[in-house]
Amino acid sequence: MKKIKPHWQILGALVLATLAALILRSIDAQAEGGFIVGFVGTCKFVGTIFMNLLKMIIVPLIVSSVVAGIAGLGGMSGFGRLLGKTAGFYALTSLCAIVVGLVLVNVIAPGLGADGQPNMEIREAFETEGQQASEAALAKVNSAQARSTEIGTGTGGLFAMLADFALRMIPVNVVEAAANNGQMLGLIFFSVLFAIAIARLPSSQGQSLREFFQAFNDVMILLTRWIMALAPLGVFGLLVPVVYQSGGQIFLVLGKYFFTVLAALLIHFAVIMPLILRYVGKVSPLAHFKAMRTALLTAFSTASSSATLPVTMRCIQDNAGVSKKTASFTLPLGATVNMDGTALYECVAVIFVAQVVGFQMDLAQQFVVVLAALLTSVGVAGIPSASLVAIFIILKNSGVPGAEAAIVALLAVDRLLDMSRTAVNVLGDSCAAVVVAKSEGEAGILEDSRSAASEPV
Repeated sequence: MKKIKPHWQILGALVLATLAALILRSIDAQAEGGFIVGFVGTCKFVGTIFMNLLKMIIVPLIVSSVVAGIAGLGGMSGFGRLLGKTAGFYALTSLCAIVVGLVLVNVIAPGLGADGQPNMEIREAFETEGQQASEAALAKVNSAQARSTEIGTGTGGLFAMLADFALRMIPVNVVEAAANNGQMLGLIFFSVLFAIAIARLPSSQGQSLREFFQAFNDVMILLTRWIMALAPLGVFGLLVPVVYQSGGQIFLVLGKYFFTVLAALLIHFAVIMPLILRYVGKVSPLAHFKAMRTALLTAFSTASSSATLPVTMRCIQDNAGVSKKTASFTLPLGATVNMDGTALYECVAVIFVAQVVGFQMDLAQQFVVVLAALLTSVGVAGIPSASLVAIFIILKNSGVPGAEAAIVALLAVDRLLDMSRTAVNVLGDSCAAVVVAKSEGEAGILEDSRSAASEPV
């Protein structure tokens, strides 16, 4: 019997989880049942186990892949060239994503009514949702607000954010950085320095270290294959609680906003990035989507670029044909600082809130929002509730009132949007790896025979 490919298994799990959750919601509406609560709780437990397995291998995978990849570049000249190309690509695609979001939120105007005035129904929903918010949601908002206040507002706040970003990049304790998800950038920075030092050692001294980290990386790849064999079960467990708990009147009230974000993400995902692949990378966008489908479905299911990183690295190397030295630098860095979907979302969310509360933004103020979204998507990417912190910073920097109630309401519909923008983030990382690899003269990128190969498991 022919084995079902991983991407079809994950897609099937997504469909089954959605159907199961919708059926459970319809039953639950008629009668409360202990079985339903227990089943949803079990699914949440299974999903958490799968996420923990993925997160468990992030640190050793990043260290081994970055060190093994950069140590073989041949010194600072190769590393500097790779860094410049990667950073330039990430800045360009993030800016494109923000502009797409800016255009759509102004054209669709989801925060305004048919008469062009602030939508009072949405404003009332903001107030109602803020009063009825769960303790978990309020705690999340309060934490994000406190973090944004700590960073500050205005021009000084943006500089403070960049300074905070630089401080997080250089860890005081690398072991503590490895134990803290918010310090992943510091771990990458240390790994890069360590790899450069190995590359500068005499060949006889550095060879044993290079062989060790190469073998270490091979072991982590094997562990990734084992964990991904559980992906369909994990995805089912992750999605059932999300669909079961979502819904309600707030989705109807915020439907126009929801559609605006999804439409902007879809344009960036299906138009902007394929054009970059075709005309900058000189590769087939369809072949790239085919090679990355398992990673994209995993990103959508987990809503975590970092947790998806092991799968992204396997897809980009095995299916797209990108070398380990390029993938091991561009992808861990991208999972930490490259957030196309997040930057787009921040821009749309800020202007939407401004429309609802009747705060008029001229072209200059919207340009500041674009700049702030670009900076915050990088500067706060490594801290908990990064999107919320970024939105608070931009709203305060722009002088928009009523941020707290608005953020609580947006949280009610955020999970599905988070899943979607994570897939966009991962696509951006993978496109960077392909484009940089092509610019480095690597051969065999996204060849038909390779992209049609079996997906990693």
